[in-house]
Amino acid sequence: MDSFENLMAFLMRREGYWVQTSFKVDLTKKDKIAMGRPTSPRWELDLLAYKAKGNVLRVIECKSFFDSVGVHAKGLNGKSEQEGNHYKIFNSAQLRRVVFRRLIRQLTASGLCRPSPKIILCLAAGNIATSKDKQELEQLFKRRKWELYDNDWLKARLAEVSITKYENELASIVAKILLRN
Repeated sequence: MDSFENLMAFLMRREGYWVQTSFKVDLTKKDKIAMGRPTSPRWELDLLAYKAKGNVLRVIECKSFFDSVGVHAKGLNGKSEQEGNHYKIFNSAQLRRVVFRRLIRQLTASGLCRPSPKIILCLAAGNIATSKDKQELEQLFKRRKWELYDNDWLKARLAEVSITKYENELASIVAKILLRN
């Protein structure tokens, strides 16, 4: 499991969600054709976070990009096909519809969620390239009713963790070391 996904899973559990990392959505041949990807393997989602209260399912794509330039808005706003390849589920409404429809069927059939959950697509970004990119992403995500978990979101959650009681979790221990006075 990716460390950033592990951190996000920890933070979502603290907010009352059950989480599943690296969830593979079983697609039929018909699904793959409908997506325009007839040879695609099962679709993998970085993190699912489900809360029965409200029947809310967050599908979270995790991009840490800590030691790179960061997330560029052009990868999500249609201005760069090359950058957009990193964010397929955000950039293809048809792919998203097919994957989410199959995801709901798979989760409800196995009893992991109630029927007809409200799905919210989210991006956890450890590093966004520039303040302009951040502003564009915030506007885009608001318009599309998606959620952006950026560096500020992460810092705020980790600051909360740093002042809570001891938890035997690496993220909790590191937060306490770095953020307590």
